[in-house]
Amino acid sequence: MMLRRNVSKVLCLGLTLVIAVNLFLVFYTKGTLQKLILGSIQKELHLPLSEWNGAVIKRLSHLEVDLQHLKESLKEERMKDREHPVQKAVESKANETKKDKPQKALFPDSQLFKRWGEGLSEAQQKEAQDLFQKFGYNVYLSNQLPLDRAIPDTRDSRCLLKTYSSQLPSLSVILIFMNEALSIILRAITSIINRTPSRLLKEIILVDDFSSNEELKAYLEEKIKLYNQKYPGLLKIIRHTERKGLAQARNAGREAATADVVAILDAHIEVNVGWAEPILARIQEDRTVIVSPVFDNIRFDTFELTKYELAVDGFNWELWCRYDPLPKAWIDLHDVTAPVKSPSIMGILAANRLFLGEIGSLDGGMLVYGGENVELSLRVWQCGGRIEVLPCCRVAHLERHHKPYALDLSLVLKRNALRVAEIWMDEYKDMVYFAWNIPLQNSGIDYGDISSRMALRGKLKCQSFDWYLKNVYPILKPIHNIVGYGRLKNSLDENVCLDQGPISDNTPIMYHCHEYNTQNVYYHLTGEFYVGPLIAEAYTDDRCLTDPGYGEKAMLKPCSKAAKNNLHIYWDFKPGRAVINRATKRCLEMKKDTSGVYRLVLQTCTSQVWTIQYTVRNWGSN
Repeated sequence: MMLRRNVSKVLCLGLTLVIAVNLFLVFYTKGTLQKLILGSIQKELHLPLSEWNGAVIKRLSHLEVDLQHLKESLKEERMKDREHPVQKAVESKANETKKDKPQKALFPDSQLFKRWGEGLSEAQQKEAQDLFQKFGYNVYLSNQLPLDRAIPDTRDSRCLLKTYSSQLPSLSVILIFMNEALSIILRAITSIINRTPSRLLKEIILVDDFSSNEELKAYLEEKIKLYNQKYPGLLKIIRHTERKGLAQARNAGREAATADVVAILDAHIEVNVGWAEPILARIQEDRTVIVSPVFDNIRFDTFELTKYELAVDGFNWELWCRYDPLPKAWIDLHDVTAPVKSPSIMGILAANRLFLGEIGSLDGGMLVYGGENVELSLRVWQCGGRIEVLPCCRVAHLERHHKPYALDLSLVLKRNALRVAEIWMDEYKDMVYFAWNIPLQNSGIDYGDISSRMALRGKLKCQSFDWYLKNVYPILKPIHNIVGYGRLKNSLDENVCLDQGPISDNTPIMYHCHEYNTQNVYYHLTGEFYVGPLIAEAYTDDRCLTDPGYGEKAMLKPCSKAAKNNLHIYWDFKPGRAVINRATKRCLEMKKDTSGVYRLVLQTCTSQVWTIQYTVRNWGSN
């Protein structure tokens, strides 16, 4: 034991001496330090001083910047200690007292603490929860993680065998943010610098879309200065003086960029090793290709990286993103490193800078967030470009638990979706109105002036949306014979609506009317009632209202299977009239149970009638 104790003392003493020597070197004059180091190297290796001078001075310059970072951090900590010396002492004493006691869980229902946070003090829990509510992810943990943390390489091993030209295009990386946590932005910057060859990375452009977070102002400017001392001219920042939204922020970054290729990213990402070369090589081959990385997920609570499998990017009729299966044509190539044709892009993208400008960049008329990626995707495909996902390019994306800056995005999402539909989707635009449950005429939603975008479409001689469906996205399923849609109500009580009910029960119910798509009802000219959200996949059925022919309960079944099994899916209906099954002649009606709640029943017709919220053109009129 005595020997072990003595060894520990020697090690501690040695470490102290090393730190002291380093601190001495830090505060020594730059000229003296250079002479000492250069002289000792030259003597020891007997080489001319000129061969060492440039490299060593550059290294010293980097060392100075690193030490400046350290000095700033130590200064901040000292300031905090001076501001609250009594509080620090009290907290220190309290921590010693509570060391061995289990901590009380203050937020047992918070999603932040489901997988993380064991052993935190009450003060730490409060701080972590406050930051979580403010940002939507675990800023408390992010602030403790190193900026240059390692993440697993999620590429297929065959990607590591690929080689790339030594003459690739230059790259501008654009990071868009609005009230992100500072540590998140700095980690994104660090990952880009560390994992992008310096000969390729021309600049990193930060675009601040009018953040109110104080640490993103002067303090971020200081951090940018320090980066630029180490990497001269690498970082630039653009600040909006009012909120302009995602599309305009991305446009501002592209317009400021000077490299051959622009990669437009969120600021809550970490790029993975080897991410840039596949992008630059593919765009060098074809300047009209817009490319997407494969995304991995950074968990909002633990910051662990979860690998996502390769898929293509698609969308539904609400123009909300989804992942679609890999196309058979790509699978048949038997090359897991080959680019994959994709109908759409998720939002993070890379493109030839000039080509992106030629096709109109992003639509600046899109507000806040949502739909801008689909708008760009349709324009690229319909106007002569193409979109691909690159399997060997991986970017880890931090998915928020919630978006604190816009708790209800539904109005903006609807508005942006209608703008896309009106510009690019021709006669298929009705599907967007149906999916969002918006009237086809007099919607009351102002989607902005689209004249300049329509002029752009004409100038570029773009293809129709019908061409896009047939040649690019054949699995997106349009429906042509919907004549009534929206909420279906019975005259007995117009405060309750037909609802799909729990999916597992396959039994529709009457429920208090609301705006969610579980109460979407679509009546077809051919007699089917679809209940619930519209299904956009060609090989997946919507759910049809059926009369099984026995009992009181109506059922919801996949339409094609219900028709095949003779479950009676066809109904006669006009607004203000009964809903009558054509085969059984029974009516869909409501009945109060003993508790006073309305139940949906199939029975001999009485005098009950139904109304549907919206009709298509003149259907239902006498």
